[in-house]
Amino acid sequence: MQRSEFGDLVLLGGTFDPIHYGHLRAVEEVRQALGIARILLIPAGHPPHRQSPWADARHRLEMTRHAVARHPHISVSAMEIERPGPSYTVETLRALRRERPEAVLAMVIGMDAFLRFDTWHDWEEILDLTHLVVTGRPGWPAAELPEGLRQTLYQRRCDRAATLRTQPSGKILFHTVTALEISATQIRSLLAHSHSPRFLLPDVVLDYIEAEGLYQSSSPLPLPKDQAPC
Repeated sequence: MQRSEFGDLVLLGGTFDPIHYGHLRAVEEVRQALGIARILLIPAGHPPHRQSPWADARHRLEMTRHAVARHPHISVSAMEIERPGPSYTVETLRALRRERPEAVLAMVIGMDAFLRFDTWHDWEEILDLTHLVVTGRPGWPAAELPEGLRQTLYQRRCDRAATLRTQPSGKILFHTVTALEISATQIRSLLAHSHSPRFLLPDVVLDYIEAEGLYQSSSPLPLPKDQAPC
């Protein structure tokens, strides 16, 4: 049975530059595993941990909205784009928690992001505001974790998705999702070289990109090796 009575949400933030099937499939699999009814996608306005996105925030928001327009269980929030300053995840979670004090919140992040999680602004508070669902392949090297994060993982890790529904926040779950080898960098590179990225992202997103002339470059990124001409 899916939970929805308290406004429970599976959360996925990111630049979505552009959004693609790797994002959408991962968060949908997490939602089903947790038995939570709704997903909230949160495009970042000014991500503090990486270079500025290639596409303007307005375009990234619209692409994300287009991608999920036919899926009523998925909503898109503009809160980070509308908020001035760096898009700190903890501030977003504070706002969501004020709106949903009793809700189960489960934020999805990839393994690479988790390995650097202790560099996030007020990272320990994040775990007081939400559960963390780390997606990726099994068998990752725990020895790579910084000591503080390793201790936090020891205290908060759980191995059953159902456990996350017993409290609003505070747990870390590792969940393997379908491995779709898709990246926004790959899509941008294909577009910059006038190659089609069709079937890597929703058609409505590609139509929007083409209509707006996004990701065209006079100095394009190198093509992925499997797309490079012989």
